[in-house]
Amino acid sequence: MIEHIPVLLEEVVRLLEAGETPDYIVDATLGLGGYSERFLREWVSCKVLGIDRDPMALEQAKQRLSGAVCEGRFVGRESNFRQLAEVLDDLGWGRPDAIVFDLGVSNLQISLSERGFSFQEDGPLDMRMGRNGQTASDLLNTLSQEELRRLFRDYGEEPHAGTIAKGIVAYRQYKGPIETTGDLVGVIRGILPAPLQRKMNRHPARRIFQALRIAVNDEIGSLRQGLEQAGETVKQTGCIVAVSYHSLEDRIVKHAFNEWETAGKGRRTPRKAIRPSDDELERNYKSRSAMLRVFRMADSVVLKGR
Repeated sequence: MIEHIPVLLEEVVRLLEAGETPDYIVDATLGLGGYSERFLREWVSCKVLGIDRDPMALEQAKQRLSGAVCEGRFVGRESNFRQLAEVLDDLGWGRPDAIVFDLGVSNLQISLSERGFSFQEDGPLDMRMGRNGQTASDLLNTLSQEELRRLFRDYGEEPHAGTIAKGIVAYRQYKGPIETTGDLVGVIRGILPAPLQRKMNRHPARRIFQALRIAVNDEIGSLRQGLEQAGETVKQTGCIVAVSYHSLEDRIVKHAFNEWETAGKGRRTPRKAIRPSDDELERNYKSRSAMLRVFRMADSVVLKGR
């Protein structure tokens, strides 16, 4: 089993407990089941619906949650959370008390070189979280220089997007397609001057890999739709929790919550994003970029204020 350390888990549990004790939670990004396992152990009458588009992750999570403690209270579904309303309707459990999004890429996806998510391991340039759609290699080898520049700038926030896009197109023309993660890392290292790479204080391919992953999986479109459906399907005494790992995700979550609050649907509580404690950072360095935001629906805020 792949090592899995859920990020900001104690804070998520504490925030869920701040309202009514949850009887039904949707883990909209199940991954390897770390959040779901804790929910099922924390609240012995609670049911959990776990959703994940990755069949490998879903199968491992089901095995993890098949024990006596969780028996009969967990259901897993292979789907994208942009189909949240459809999955909820199909299950027939009614409106959940809480919907939790733990965004980003999972340890399973990063750790398997054949999935193509990691710039530290050589493997095919795939990056698909699900079974279908274009791969990262497809995009990298077919998009124009301007399309690549916009992709790297918008999804990777890469300051050298133009230079890298130009270099990739030149490489394609003279040496052929880029097909593996190792190929892509090598191309980027060949494009950017060595002194610049030394000043970057990060792997020179990190932002490019992020941009390609987001594009391949339409993560921005999925998140917008998933949040919209969460706001429409959660109980009016419930809450929505989102943990994001980069500024693009966090801006979308923050904007959605602000819009809901302006429309009178509820309130952001707390007002600012929660970050990992020093203790958690020491235990799990991968949590360093995590940002946790919570939105409580209007009736939840009223009940809490009584």
